[in-house]
Amino acid sequence: MKARGAVIHEIGAKWEVQDLELDEPRDHEVRIKVMTSGLCHSDDHFVTGDLAVTLPMVGGHEGAGIVEAVGPGVTKVEVGDHVATLFIPACGKCRYCARGQQYICDNGAGMEHGRAMDGTARFHATDGTDVGGVTRLGTFANYLVCHENQAVKVPDDIPFELACLVSCGVATGFGAAVNGGPVRPGDVVLVAGLGGVGANAVQGARIAGAAHVIVVDPVPYKQERAEDFGATAAFGSIAEARPLIDQLTNGQGVNVGIVTVGRVDGDIIGDVFAAVGKAGRCVLVSVGSSDRHLAVSPQDLTNFAKSIKGVMYGDCNPTADIPGLLELYRSGVLRLDELVTRRYSLEEINQAVEDMHAGRNIRGVLVHQH
Repeated sequence: MKARGAVIHEIGAKWEVQDLELDEPRDHEVRIKVMTSGLCHSDDHFVTGDLAVTLPMVGGHEGAGIVEAVGPGVTKVEVGDHVATLFIPACGKCRYCARGQQYICDNGAGMEHGRAMDGTARFHATDGTDVGGVTRLGTFANYLVCHENQAVKVPDDIPFELACLVSCGVATGFGAAVNGGPVRPGDVVLVAGLGGVGANAVQGARIAGAAHVIVVDPVPYKQERAEDFGATAAFGSIAEARPLIDQLTNGQGVNVGIVTVGRVDGDIIGDVFAAVGKAGRCVLVSVGSSDRHLAVSPQDLTNFAKSIKGVMYGDCNPTADIPGLLELYRSGVLRLDELVTRRYSLEEINQAVEDMHAGRNIRGVLVHQH
């Protein structure tokens, strides 16, 4: 069938909106009519070359839509279901899933190449060229085909623009605080970077009972918005935040520092780690290029019992946690409406990316027209 989506053809290039051919769903696959897609900074790593990818590729992984067709053997969703997309196709059977670690399911291997789990493409250019989909999805297209394990049913009354955000940014940020920290009642928490992930790390810390949540972001607009998600203070840099941290902790440092910047550059990890006190945890969510390395003193780790923890997908089990997060929204505890800063058409994709880079949005949402 015909589809239309935003495709990246070369590292460093702009997204190109083009017509595509989409295969029918095969065994255990579903076709989704994509209604919305969040603009997540992770998609940018496929453009910058931070990840070793196979191009061309349809962008987008933070999506929501309606199941339009199912292939043989599908049991998890039905035609007509409203779903959010999952960038990890958790199998429920590997040793990690069996231990409750769906976020590192073995089926996540190879997702950066954008091919289905059988190694073939579902998108094709009009000239027949195979086109991948980011994390085997490609939510920057108005239709996609993916494995049934990459779709989780969501309630019909949840707006698509909110369901798509919960599929990645909300689950990742919230989980970084609640699971990755984990933040405990009374903690002082530092969050570096207030985008779609960082805003939800703030929310997770607030809901987990943190006494103080301090946000650091160089963009004034982000500092102004921090309170909307539960931050108690916001600064442009860690140096500016340090006097308050020292005051609140008697010079001991924060209990948990969470790094949620769009891209790891400079010394942000070291700065957050230095702000963490004894027995504190530095939680790393952000991604950088593979040639970047951490410079951390072993004495700080050992003598002060400090730790650095990498977090993938918020250490969550998305098939259970995404519906749970939506229930928190329904109850008024989790703030989702406040995340959506601006909506874009498919043809505005490069403007959306520019706005993301400039820090104009907490989260931009791509809205497909059907």
